[in-house]
Amino acid sequence: MKFKKPKFWDLKKQNLISYLLLPLTLAVVINNFFLKFKSKKKDKNIKTICVGNIYLGGTGKTPTTIAVYDILKKLEFKVSTAKKFYNNQLDENLILKKKTKFISSSNRNKILLKGIEQNQQVMIFDDGLQDRNICYDIEFVCFDSDNFVGNGCLIPSGPLRENLNSLKKYDAVFLKNENKIIQEQIDLIKRHNQNIKIFETFFKITNLDKFNLNNKFIIFSGIGNPNNFKKILVNNKFKIIKEIIFADHYDYKKEEIENILTIAKEKDCKIITTEKDFVKIDKFGFTDINFIDVSLRVKDERKLIEFLQKKIYE
Repeated sequence: MKFKKPKFWDLKKQNLISYLLLPLTLAVVINNFFLKFKSKKKDKNIKTICVGNIYLGGTGKTPTTIAVYDILKKLEFKVSTAKKFYNNQLDENLILKKKTKFISSSNRNKILLKGIEQNQQVMIFDDGLQDRNICYDIEFVCFDSDNFVGNGCLIPSGPLRENLNSLKKYDAVFLKNENKIIQEQIDLIKRHNQNIKIFETFFKITNLDKFNLNNKFIIFSGIGNPNNFKKILVNNKFKIIKEIIFADHYDYKKEEIENILTIAKEKDCKIITTEKDFVKIDKFGFTDINFIDVSLRVKDERKLIEFLQKKIYE
């Protein structure tokens, strides 16, 4: 989905626009209600994990999927990642293909069959939490502490695919937190599911040595939460003089990148983007654009390992 989310979604409380859109959330409520009655059966031939969200976009599902994949690989599981194919989300597919053993199809059940045919022990789905055609063995919900649940309303009045009561049916939460005090957010999650596990995560730049921090930088991105991108750069002492934001999953034109290069030359700046954006513009062959390579780290990885092992061997 290519869109820039409305700013009122991330207000701490509802505004007039949000109230006016409330009647339209009824369609989401009805859809979620009927999904409860969709029958699902677990497949005994493979363990399935879903890394999803209830906040629409920008919660770090793909880097979290890669982090879980890396942990299971270290534990010597035969594991692959999976994502339903969408023409307008090729960036995430390219990242997963680059960093993991990756399976994709336009149908998640077909993906599951491919995994079984390849004798995979575990398959990690990037997104698909609301797809009731598959009964996942482990269901993770991703949140970002900066936006968290926004104004707390369902689409289109707010950013939520499901209300917070849906947390009762999920196993664990990944809560990305860059050194914030988040006890209120943890309390809110626990209020809806006392038994849910919460794993705090953070981003770490793994190619910082490639950059001269004495330079000035122009940054651009087309991701769900561009504030995260800027924040990690600022936290690592990058001098940012201009930020250019495109819609999530944006399909760049060569002329747009050439325009950014012209601005950078005029201002004597270097250019940085995200890896997710870089994989889409690499075909243009520009050599003056770099990307930051970030990995998602779990603050208490040992607890996550214990949780995964327990759930997989159940």
